[in-house]
Amino acid sequence: MMKQFIRPVYVFLLLLPLLPLRAQDVLTERNIFDLRQVIEAEISPDGRFVAYSVLVPRPFTESPGGDYRELHIYDLSSGSARAYVAGKKVVYRLGWSRDSRMITFMANLDASNQTQVYGIRLDGGEAFPLTDSPTGVMGYTLRPDGAEIAYIATEEADPKQKKLAAMGFNVEIYEELNPDRNIYIHNIASGETRQVTRDVSAFDIAWSPDGKYVAAAIAPENLVDHSYMFKRIHLLDLATGTLTKLVDNPGKLGDMAWSPDGRRLAFISAVAVWDSKEGSVFVADVPVARAFTELRNYSDGFEGTVTDIAWKDNSTLLFTAEEGVDITLREQVLDAPSSRMLIEGGKVVLRGVSHSKGTSVFAASTPEHPFELCTWRDGSLQRLTISNDWLRDIRLAKQERFAYEARDGLRITAVLMYPLDYEPGKKYPLIVDIHGGPESAYHNGWVTSYGNWGQVAAAKGYFVFMPNYRASTGRGVAYLKESLGDLAGKEFTDVLDGVDVLVDRGYVDADRVGIGGGSYGGYFSAWGATRHTDRFAAAVVFVGVSNQISKRNTTDIPYEDYYVHWGIWTHEDVEKVWDRSPVKWAGQSKTPTLILHGKEDPRVHPSQSLELYRSLKVHGKAPVRLVWYPGEGHGNRRNPARLDYIVRTMQWFDTYLKDNGKEIPPVIPEYPLD
Repeated sequence: MMKQFIRPVYVFLLLLPLLPLRAQDVLTERNIFDLRQVIEAEISPDGRFVAYSVLVPRPFTESPGGDYRELHIYDLSSGSARAYVAGKKVVYRLGWSRDSRMITFMANLDASNQTQVYGIRLDGGEAFPLTDSPTGVMGYTLRPDGAEIAYIATEEADPKQKKLAAMGFNVEIYEELNPDRNIYIHNIASGETRQVTRDVSAFDIAWSPDGKYVAAAIAPENLVDHSYMFKRIHLLDLATGTLTKLVDNPGKLGDMAWSPDGRRLAFISAVAVWDSKEGSVFVADVPVARAFTELRNYSDGFEGTVTDIAWKDNSTLLFTAEEGVDITLREQVLDAPSSRMLIEGGKVVLRGVSHSKGTSVFAASTPEHPFELCTWRDGSLQRLTISNDWLRDIRLAKQERFAYEARDGLRITAVLMYPLDYEPGKKYPLIVDIHGGPESAYHNGWVTSYGNWGQVAAAKGYFVFMPNYRASTGRGVAYLKESLGDLAGKEFTDVLDGVDVLVDRGYVDADRVGIGGGSYGGYFSAWGATRHTDRFAAAVVFVGVSNQISKRNTTDIPYEDYYVHWGIWTHEDVEKVWDRSPVKWAGQSKTPTLILHGKEDPRVHPSQSLELYRSLKVHGKAPVRLVWYPGEGHGNRRNPARLDYIVRTMQWFDTYLKDNGKEIPPVIPEYPLD
């Protein structure tokens, strides 16, 4: 008996030295929380420096929370960079003073626990506050001469209300006590602040280069739905204090940018109220407003979705755009009939663009690395930073753009990741990773995160299929409209058709196909586990919709849901709305389903997951588990909840796609914390 006991221990000890080597050679669930990446990049007006923020993962040894964001400055002439604000800080909304001597940003750096606007000198020193809003700052813009700063903030709570709350009368009146988001003008030298708007809510502001106006994206109320659907561009005349609507854009509104001479305002907008994504670029003359129908849509007929804009000069716009699974950089001369490609698809996936003195800067990723600081200058694309040296020692799976035809002949694009050690002729399990929105898209850059299995799944021997089904961005307005009023119809058969292509090519074992995703991706996963249960051997539903009737009556975006997704109210066709609800089909489900949801989710109420769990538990024919995340909303913010998500979901897929579901995974998984 002694020999029988010693022998397996001896074998285990021999294997121990090999385990760390294996862990270092592939991307694991734990490695995701070591990744640093560039989030924002802003070039100085003189074109010599770039301010950029770097996401730094929060260690698991600290109290639960989100990641940090440091401020770094890159000197384009010397090629050197250094941190200006580092450590346990979160900085964002980067900007520059016109003389390029000061960097501005938003952060919470003192004991007041309020976000303020700060400045820090290019030549060094400590960051200093530029605002002192008692309720914190939500957005800002600096006057060109640097003398004043306009910012968005709410008013302080009514003292009577605060007193009653302290006595225990802390009732919450849903959506009625939301304070307006006012615009304030703060004189930096004198410290004086004046409120300049009332009874409306501002969500974005930009000071004109001539100092005469503040352009503002204004909505009637401070509600999420209003921020989605009812923002309109207004001009605040600083000489008179009047607020005038400049453009009555129909539907969603994105970023706006002033031309250098202050005579024009470019903005990204939807083309109609049913357009689900602000993805077309327009230009308005200032101060004379014209009807929206008279404005030129510079992306009219363009099979893509504009994501960011910047002015190159007074008559030339730069914009980034989703084009299928790629992101491109284009140049549009205002009088030219069409745009000119600068950075074609397949080079990098861009995020944001900032331009000065012939140089454009942005964050960009590729399939080999997360977002880094990059420049475009003199026709040359250059990567400036390397944030994750250790990735050089990681073997990454093959990733490619994948295109196929849907059953009605429509071309669908996707990102496809192969198993790490793929062998032609061998069939593999497949994870179908569905993006949310649906007005979103997967890009052929870095696609691995806590919520996307990517390289982690590939290292475990999975194909990972990420389809941009109809209703996704990156294919123009008509493609977006394809799913209006047809939720989980043709857009879902696009997914099934892609899976069929992979099966027909001999890549994938049709009996080992899983589906997962968050938000709308969670809805698709619940739909796959119920209505199309014969197609999926496992499902992961994260913050997903299960009952469209109750979802539409509990979400914080009912108008967005109506205008851009359904086109009808529930009472106008109850049977149609119920028919597109996964719980209707739960009784036929034989797909093992893992359901996960933040308990504070305002977008998709947590009761949606409870409905799905209960209907599958009572009527379904397969294992089901419901996981709540206390304190989390529509997606996980804190790293312990994020690690739990990817560990638990991979464990679920492994059990039902590789181990034939011999035993349901343990309730508490082993977390790789070291």
